Amino acid sequence: MANTTKIADKLERKKLKRTARKKAAPKAKRTTPRGSQKHKVRKMVRGQSKR
Repeated sequence: MANTTKIADKLERKKLKRTARKKAAPKAKRTTPRGSQKHKVRKMVRGQSKR
């Protein structure tokens, strides 16, 4: 993304960032589903207090 640290005006900065986003190449599709690496937690048994 464009370096906008030196621009003081907020609206101008937003405009530059937006154009940079539009120019950037599209991201590739995910190869693995999101959250697939997350630690899976088993559901608690009914009636057992969690805490």
